[in-house]
Amino acid sequence: MRRRITILGSTGSIGRSALDVVRHYPERFQVVALAAHSNAELLDAQIREFAPDFAAIVDKEAASRLSVRSSHCKLLTGPEGLSEIAAVPVDIVLCAVVGAAGLSPILRAIDAGNRIALANKEPLVMAGPLILERARSRKVEVLPVDSEHNAVFQCLHGHRIEDVQCIHLTASGGPFYGRPRESLAGVTPQQATRHPTWDMGAKISVDSATLMNKGLEVIEAMWLFGLSLEQVQVVIHPQSIVHSLVEFTDGSILAHLGLTDMKFPIQFALTWPERVPVPMGRLDLTTMRDLTFARPDFSEFPCLALALQAARTGGTAPAVLNAANETAVAAFCRGQLEFLRISDVVREVLDESYISQEISLESVIAADQAARVRAEQAMAALGV
Repeated sequence: MRRRITILGSTGSIGRSALDVVRHYPERFQVVALAAHSNAELLDAQIREFAPDFAAIVDKEAASRLSVRSSHCKLLTGPEGLSEIAAVPVDIVLCAVVGAAGLSPILRAIDAGNRIALANKEPLVMAGPLILERARSRKVEVLPVDSEHNAVFQCLHGHRIEDVQCIHLTASGGPFYGRPRESLAGVTPQQATRHPTWDMGAKISVDSATLMNKGLEVIEAMWLFGLSLEQVQVVIHPQSIVHSLVEFTDGSILAHLGLTDMKFPIQFALTWPERVPVPMGRLDLTTMRDLTFARPDFSEFPCLALALQAARTGGTAPAVLNAANETAVAAFCRGQLEFLRISDVVREVLDESYISQEISLESVIAADQAARVRAEQAMAALGV
């Protein structure tokens, strides 16, 4: 029997890769629902190819550009349409919606009893305890798709979390690793999104350049695996061959190695607990020469330091961090904010925001919205 799947964010890099996996295994998967933000043209083509029962597009103006109109596919619009799509009963919902917009759909999918393949880290950063407690209460599995967390998940299989000394999340260092921070003053969005090893969307590519991405992943890993901040370490690994490592109390270290292609963790999450042959090729160990690892320099990557600060503070601090970063990165991608100012905006918002230790949907949303307003104010003071 084919596994019924929903893909939230089907026109983004993760969504497109997931549909490539489906193309290779049409006998294994049935696409029930697809959702996109505003890329109506690509969503249109995906609907024609995969014939889902449901489709959603968040941007209501973009919906007018959809040419597919049929009784077979029900079309929904707006953020509420995205959440409604997530609640359609299926075997697995792949959530690849960028940013905080994924929080509500994930909760709706969990309430519907759908297994979650989680590719966007921001909802767990914002509301990890809320999401995972709801998943536990409804006996819903949450499988990580992020390459690093997927690697840790695989290394931990068959082992007790009590035996883990720490995990090591690897980071490429982004396109500017090794360059003095002062040399990055004139960095453009095009340069920041030119990732050296991974093919990713604009926002996550910028986060990789600032290493905020790795800071968000630290917080995500703490919730996913029940670890303390001290048990989640970051190491710079420019080759991006080792995706993560798990170190046990007896000194043993298990590492997950693989090609830099997101189709591998996506396929693992969609087929788990099975392992099926991959059509993407294999890692040839004989071609590898140097695998290097280094500790990150927090003075070079202040966004990583700010993320660890938010993790240490707890409560709604990670939600504030995420909202401030999303706002600042969006302004940078529009050419309105200097690259080096991203961390300044995030730091100011973190320092000035009220942090509640209560984690509820209401407190998280309130913190998120207030932080976005503060970030806009901080940028206005800089002339943005």
